[in-house]
Amino acid sequence: MKLTVFGATGRIGSEVVRQALTAGHQVTAVVRDPARFTATGPGLEVVRGDLASPDSLRPAVAGRDAVLSGLGANKRADAAAGITARLTGSIVKAMDAEGTRRLLVVSAGPVGPEAPDDPFLDRLTLTIVTRVLKDVYEDLRRTEAVLADSALDWTAVRPVRLVNKPRTGTYRTAVGATPRSARTIGRADVADAMLGMIDNQATVKQGVCVAY
Repeated sequence: MKLTVFGATGRIGSEVVRQALTAGHQVTAVVRDPARFTATGPGLEVVRGDLASPDSLRPAVAGRDAVLSGLGANKRADAAAGITARLTGSIVKAMDAEGTRRLLVVSAGPVGPEAPDDPFLDRLTLTIVTRVLKDVYEDLRRTEAVLADSALDWTAVRPVRLVNKPRTGTYRTAVGATPRSARTIGRADVADAMLGMIDNQATVKQGVCVAY
């Protein structure tokens, strides 16, 4: 497949690029500073992108089978300003202009529904984390609203608490729901899940939680 990856220098985005190349896909990595991008390999194209300008992104998404985004706010102030939603909006506009349909973006587990019958400690932890990261989750809710308002075949991938762990391939996914006791997920497995959802029609126009 021909794939475009935004946020390719991030910890999830870089995993998406690496795994996609290993699987034999053609990958266009869109980055602000190509000098910071160290991945190499057959089938990889690295392009500089101005995410504030949808028109500048059109060549990067034209003719692609899917676009995957690992974009997210690096600072609380950026989240409060809704940067992820705004930049995702630029991607959506570029894809609309080029007729590219499939888009998968990283969101977060707490944006989705609460898990039914979660143990008390899990619910307490979620409440604390949600309050501490209120701006981040509000930015991601706005991002999902941007997707919902679009005509694209989108999927919002909702990982729970992210950890550094090698890809296992053994994790749970829940379409439109949150699994009970969904505590952690490795970034490499989030990337694996995103790539696996590209052709999964059950995930189109849905939020999908990913957790161990």
